[in-house]
Amino acid sequence: MKVTVITGSGHKNGTSALLADSFIKGATEAGHEIYRYDAAFEEVHPCMACDRCHRTGKCAYGGSYEKLIPHLKEADVLVFVTPVYYFGMTAALKAVIDRFHQMGGFSHGERKAILMATAWDSGKHVMEPLVAHYRAITDYLGWTDAGMVLALGAGTRSMIERSPYPAQAYRLGKNLR
Repeated sequence: MKVTVITGSGHKNGTSALLADSFIKGATEAGHEIYRYDAAFEEVHPCMACDRCHRTGKCAYGGSYEKLIPHLKEADVLVFVTPVYYFGMTAALKAVIDRFHQMGGFSHGERKAILMATAWDSGKHVMEPLVAHYRAITDYLGWTDAGMVLALGAGTRSMIERSPYPAQAYRLGKNLR
């Protein structure tokens, strides 16, 4: 399968990066083709719904988001990886998702999606808004949820390294069908 992993953290070696790395290791070992897009290190402007993309085929902003488009179109699985910022995904990841508008009908149909997130707080309530948003997106696009790793109490790299979450991300990638 072709798997596109989109990360939203601005920390190259942070907690959610470890989840992404672990997932990618498992998915690669299972023979899947992986493309990783680290949104926080790319030029992704928020969609302003001007519809220029639908009139001309190109976004008014352009930017490095354009290199992600072929991978989005070809992906069998999209993996969203983010730390939780104020009960939701990072602005970098949200900007990528908002730009799906540019893709028109690409999004609807047979695809799988995965959510992996980290949070400093250990209360389950912290993930509820993020999960609800993820489910709303996947429901709207007609995608199937293929799993989640919700890493609570994982505010630092050392905290998550001592947790079961990296192994869960690895297994999710390794067992992806």
